[in-house]
Amino acid sequence: MHTDINALFDNLWQNYLEVTPSAVKVHELLGSTQKDGVINDHIALRTFNHEKIGLEKLAAHFLAVGYKECGEYHFEAKKLYAKHYEHPDTTQPKVFISELLVEKCSTELQSIVNDMVASIDEDAVTADNFLYSGTHWQVSSDTYKKLLAESEYAAWMSAWGYRANHFTVNINELAKFENIEEVNQVLKDAGFQLNTSGGEVKGSPEVLLEQSSTLADDFAVTFNDGKMTVPSCFYEFALRYNKPDGEIYTGFVAASADKIFESTNAR
Repeated sequence: MHTDINALFDNLWQNYLEVTPSAVKVHELLGSTQKDGVINDHIALRTFNHEKIGLEKLAAHFLAVGYKECGEYHFEAKKLYAKHYEHPDTTQPKVFISELLVEKCSTELQSIVNDMVASIDEDAVTADNFLYSGTHWQVSSDTYKKLLAESEYAAWMSAWGYRANHFTVNINELAKFENIEEVNQVLKDAGFQLNTSGGEVKGSPEVLLEQSSTLADDFAVTFNDGKMTVPSCFYEFALRYNKPDGEIYTGFVAASADKIFESTNAR
């Protein structure tokens, strides 16, 4: 596992850019007036609640560089469970890790996931590069479509595996923008499509967090029966508000995160 937090995030970022070319354009668009460029609020990773590669196995990589477990979240309709992690150095990004509760899914989905997980080498899970190692299996485009019919999340995992599902612009650190609507407008003017599930802006000042996101890039995946273009990763934007005690809110809002997950839905 990494001992250098910056090396870990640099590798996650480079790996994310490989399948999310739009992220470079977002950076150019929002970061051009920034002295320090764009500050990352958080990243998100996906997995299955299988003992070999469950949420805790991914979290171990962040705990090893000083992160602490903070909040937990339940997504009943999507059959997901998640936790978020924070570093004592608040300039480091927060980390949001979710897992699909496979036992709540169909026996067919369980069987496909078990086959995928079986092909992961035990040692790979603790290797430095695991969080940005992609897929450790090969599935067919047909299997992808079967998973998609039941769980977009499982289908995404089958195509992309282990990598940051999204990075997030910290709007609080953008000098040029007053609110999330201004950020959204600049993105739309530049031709980006936003996730409108639950509205363009998810959350509110009342819940201390407002979020929006682009729709995932379409990117070609080589399945074992040929190539098919499917949604890859996306970029999120977060504006945080102060709690009554004057400290900035650092958690997440399940109702909003539920809609953010849909940024990778096929369109």
